[in-house]
Amino acid sequence: MKKNIKTAAFVCIIILLLPSFMFGQQKLAQTGMKFLSLSVDARASGFSGAAASLEEGAMSMFYNPSGMARLENFASVVVGRVQYIADINYNYGGAVFAPSNGAFGVFGVSFENVDYGQLQGTVRADNEQGFVDFGAFSPSAYAIGLGYAKALSEKFAVGGDVRYVHQSLGTSVVNIDPNGNFVEEQNKTNVLAFDFGILYKTGFKSLDFGMDVRNFSREVRYKKESFQLPLIFKLGISMNLMDFLPQIDQNMNSFLFTVEATHPRDYPEQLSFGGEYTFMKLISLRVGYITPSDVEGVSAGIGIKHNFSGFDFSFDYSYTVYQVFNDVNRFSISFAL
Repeated sequence: MKKNIKTAAFVCIIILLLPSFMFGQQKLAQTGMKFLSLSVDARASGFSGAAASLEEGAMSMFYNPSGMARLENFASVVVGRVQYIADINYNYGGAVFAPSNGAFGVFGVSFENVDYGQLQGTVRADNEQGFVDFGAFSPSAYAIGLGYAKALSEKFAVGGDVRYVHQSLGTSVVNIDPNGNFVEEQNKTNVLAFDFGILYKTGFKSLDFGMDVRNFSREVRYKKESFQLPLIFKLGISMNLMDFLPQIDQNMNSFLFTVEATHPRDYPEQLSFGGEYTFMKLISLRVGYITPSDVEGVSAGIGIKHNFSGFDFSFDYSYTVYQVFNDVNRFSISFAL
């Protein structure tokens, strides 16, 4: 037990020190591959993505990998879709496994794919239009990850993952040969990104504390220009507020309250607040708010969960107000066995 506590304390210190080194020499608005910073899961997004302190199986792969350490089932799977702004669509999925009842830890895989649609390529020209079309191109991006988490004690859990991240901006015309043909060039790059997290159960009722560092990597380069990934450091707490109302049947009612502070590389710090009321462990209503934000407003969501002879099934939907863009819809399906 003492060895586990020392190990957990060491991990905490490392994670606490990382941001001082990573953020200290960075400037705002110097990141790329922004798709890595979007909250994708419908349940978590219903309360503004404040999920760093939650234990949620496969969903934790996208918020804090240590949250999958105490998986109660053999396997947990989630898949979903985000209808984002400007007709951009995200597809994502994750699966985590606990062989031998978690004796060797919990293993996970995840993926994200972004479809930006088609764009029309043009080249400047001395004609009436001032340009010449050279055809449509389709930017895209994806990330594939492998994760691992382990509960070091009844209170401490740690986790991490590594992701292969690829982004293609399509083709561009870089020259015109003597015959008048376009000389095209592919614009794509890839990088390995790392996430680290811890989760601590305080022992005071259901109060949990989580920390997460996401998208740690080397610099990425397109041609001559280089940029950083959207590195994010998160601190979160959560609790079932019904713990303060013992006269209420908690098998029938629960109210999860969660708060999260986010320190990103490329925009000012934010606070996220969220709540989830669940009735009869069957239907959940969610609401969340992020401040300060020039884009996102209030989030809301609903979820339905049911157990079919040992098979847990959930459907979740969330709606996020985007102030100057189209509002964002998220859908997800998850199951555990």
